[in-house]
Amino acid sequence: MKTFHIIAAILTVFFSISLQGCKDLTELNENPNGTDESEVNPNLVLPTVLTEGAKTYLNLGYQEVAGVMQHTQKDAWYDAHNDYAWSGSGSQNWSGCYSVLRNNQVLINRAEELSLEFHYGVGLVMRAFMFGLITDVWGDAPYTDALRAEQGGSENLLPKYDNQETIYRGVIEDLERASELLSKDPSSYTSILPTADVYFNGNPARWRQFANSLLLRYHMRLSEKLPSESRAAIERIYGDRQRYPFILNSEHDVAMAFPGTNQSDSWPTNTVNDASGSNYRRLKMCATLVEYMQQRHDPRLAVWAKKVEVPLVVSSEFPAGTDEIVNGKRHLSPDRVANTTVNTDPDYVGLPASVSALPSGYNLNPTPGQTSFNPHVSYLHERYSMAKDPLLKARLLSAAEVHFILAEAALKGWNVGDAKTHYENAIKSSLETWNVAGAYTDYIAHPRVTFQNKLEQLIEQKWVASWTAATESWFDYRRTGYPALKAGPVAIRQAIPVRFLYMQDELNINSKNVAEAMERLELTSYSRTDGKNSPWSKPWLMQGTSKPW
Repeated sequence: MKTFHIIAAILTVFFSISLQGCKDLTELNENPNGTDESEVNPNLVLPTVLTEGAKTYLNLGYQEVAGVMQHTQKDAWYDAHNDYAWSGSGSQNWSGCYSVLRNNQVLINRAEELSLEFHYGVGLVMRAFMFGLITDVWGDAPYTDALRAEQGGSENLLPKYDNQETIYRGVIEDLERASELLSKDPSSYTSILPTADVYFNGNPARWRQFANSLLLRYHMRLSEKLPSESRAAIERIYGDRQRYPFILNSEHDVAMAFPGTNQSDSWPTNTVNDASGSNYRRLKMCATLVEYMQQRHDPRLAVWAKKVEVPLVVSSEFPAGTDEIVNGKRHLSPDRVANTTVNTDPDYVGLPASVSALPSGYNLNPTPGQTSFNPHVSYLHERYSMAKDPLLKARLLSAAEVHFILAEAALKGWNVGDAKTHYENAIKSSLETWNVAGAYTDYIAHPRVTFQNKLEQLIEQKWVASWTAATESWFDYRRTGYPALKAGPVAIRQAIPVRFLYMQDELNINSKNVAEAMERLELTSYSRTDGKNSPWSKPWLMQGTSKPW
């Protein structure tokens, strides 16, 4: 009977709540912890925009695109990373980018309403950064009609795709406006909360430098399609440093550190929160990058890569059938490696690009498979298994990149100073970023590093400097053809892809608009079997340029 009375009491409470009517039920459906967008403090939105924007950029440049540009390779769960078997999932889906943009639009709206010029300027920079990234990666995309779903109407729920040129021009317009908004004396801005700005601690001058450096990036991006406009813009920016201050010092690199307190704010391949360690373990240095750096005695290699744990030693002096570990080295007689390619470098061994259907078996790994521990190939340096480290940062833009842009502009004959000086400053800035500045004199004197007045050399060095931000080297490759990378033997195409494909949910839901965008793509000999929506179809930026292949 006691149980019955408890149940009866519960039912009585339930029915008394139910009888309070629809109004109370509506109130119960409200989120007591939520904030109406029309009342939100911009400083509460800003950290989310900045952290998620930086992580989105890092996840591209440190993961799939690092595989495309042969900075890294994977020896497990490798199809997308090594072989370009893309499906539009994970980092290949733009939902994360648009999520950042939706939050950023709240920041912009509130900044306008409250007349907060600092926050408005920051919002414009981040809008340009994210929309620029979207069109760089996918091509045509929702832009003019994007971020309006709450307004209703099919044009907002199913936005049209703007052409790539329109988006780039919008990006440049936002950056020009942001530079103006952020040009005032710091004392003239109000409501800045330094801790909310995880990039620059509330410093308007640093944001202005970021905006103008992005202008240099995007004008150079357009230099093959709009050469006269790009030249005029870059010369104008370079020639008026008072109006257009930009990043020239590595101390002003745009980078976000990781606190490392939990999975969401830690370095993505850390083994602190990932007890299995698989995300770190399966990521290896790519032989293309390793060998390039070794040939030049590049001091950054030891910062990024771990030496092989057990080097291979093959010698005819060993008796036939020899295969044993001696003093930390694996000794092999020639008959044990017959018809097998092995790398016996005693220090660093990279995993070749798309080397085989079983990359974990490379270099006589004794434990191939999904959970392999390959002691004969270089892992990334141990710091990349940590939750945080002074060098573990999401790097959005660097002084090295700016100097490389100016060096390239000078090579084109544009009025931006001396190409050699910019090239050397670019390399020096990169070495400073990675704490090996002391090696600059020896490195720049290496015959393969000393300036040769060639675009190929310049872009190759820029490719090296883009470590963990390989998206920039991918975009450079598409417009220049450098570095002259070759797809690996088991890649699904024998060419480097040039874009991510449009996702299946877009094809299903926004079919009319995505179909129109796909029609504007250019089929190539590598994309024909896929149709227009192929990673090897060319968007506007590459059409008519005969680049990259």
